[in-house]
Amino acid sequence: MLIALLTTPNSILSLIFKRLLEPKQTFYYLHLVKLIVMPNSYTKIYIQAVFAVKYRNAQLDKEWRNELFSNIGKIINDEGCHSIIVNGVKDHVHCFFSLRTDVTISRVLQRIKSLSSKWINENNLTQAKFQWQSGYGAFSYNQSAVNNVIKYIENQEEHHKKMTLQEEYILFLKKFNIDFDEKYILHELI
Repeated sequence: MLIALLTTPNSILSLIFKRLLEPKQTFYYLHLVKLIVMPNSYTKIYIQAVFAVKYRNAQLDKEWRNELFSNIGKIINDEGCHSIIVNGVKDHVHCFFSLRTDVTISRVLQRIKSLSSKWINENNLTQAKFQWQSGYGAFSYNQSAVNNVIKYIENQEEHHKKMTLQEEYILFLKKFNIDFDEKYILHELI
């Protein structure tokens, strides 16, 4: 039925998809999502995302870090996902959230990174222009792992007294059997 509607030249869905190709047509996208999402569909997809600061002279200061984490949690919730915990240290952040079924991980991370860096820069919180490194790691968990993930993220300060970001990141990639090239993983700050 949906395919037939999309291929009929003047169907409402066909027209909406054509409009989606035009810039800034999110209004139509939101209405299209309401049409496509199936009723009585239930999911719980837990994601831990990790991303890093780009510059050494623009790190996450302890003085305002918790406010940043709170803002990131709000961004996640504003995307229709459910923020469970956001925490990190001076050079990177861990976000644990449940993912909405009609949004991509990359969309959520793009919004988190762009809006949080904008907030940092507008409030002049770093000596230099703030940026996140390109890319991120995203790892999925089942219900039985939720409490362990929360504890892990809560204890980032203590954890990183023993392990660097790069060591932690490579450990995650290996644990989740993700093929990677070391030249493209999160880097030391520049």
